[in-house]
Amino acid sequence: MSDASYRDAIFTTPLDRVASFSFDEQVVSCFPDMLRRSVPGYGQIIAMLGLMARAHLRPGARVYDLGCSLGAASMALAREMAAEDIEIEAVDLSRPMVERASRELAEAFPDHRINVTEADIRTLDYQPAGMIVVNLTLQFLPPEDRDAVIDKLFAALEPGGALILSEKIISDDPVENAWLIERYHDFKRANGYSDLEISQKREALEDVMKPDSLNTHHERLARAGFQRSHTWLQYLNFASMVAFKAAE
Repeated sequence: MSDASYRDAIFTTPLDRVASFSFDEQVVSCFPDMLRRSVPGYGQIIAMLGLMARAHLRPGARVYDLGCSLGAASMALAREMAAEDIEIEAVDLSRPMVERASRELAEAFPDHRINVTEADIRTLDYQPAGMIVVNLTLQFLPPEDRDAVIDKLFAALEPGGALILSEKIISDDPVENAWLIERYHDFKRANGYSDLEISQKREALEDVMKPDSLNTHHERLARAGFQRSHTWLQYLNFASMVAFKAAE
């Protein structure tokens, strides 16, 4: 990315009151570093998207990148697919994210058809798509809205289309869940975060992000009508799933 990206130091100072997490200018400025140090397996998820598109996407198909943030998924897709073979619709609710993603995607891939839109994925008017990518996005929606979103995505997918869904997860087993959380905190410490930063960020996210279990995700996908779904990657309490709509 052409713009400078800075080290995530948002929660290094003790705060009297920790505000709810938001994707504002401060987060945008350090978001690549935040992802690298906070999301186990993120690089592997992004790296596989283009390969999955090559395997499952018909030439010229539309792909949605929902919750696109700074456009990492869209860039991975564009790197792997020729300009004439893909049309990308990148969507995010954060204006600072959309503004920077628009600029950087246009600079990096001027010949590709990439539209970046500021919109709510719950109310977006979806067009037929061959693939939909939802990276670390569903978890920020109210739990009561998630079924309806997945239903809309299923309806938008063409027969034989694929949904890639990546999320932070919880375990249905409390003992396993506690172990995963502790190892996740170890992961963050190993990447340079202090206990204060870990604690304050967790507090900031407490009312904003509500993860589901893998079972909940797969059951939701089945209810929506997906023929099958698989967890293709899990690293601690982060996972990525792929779900397929039956071909006609």
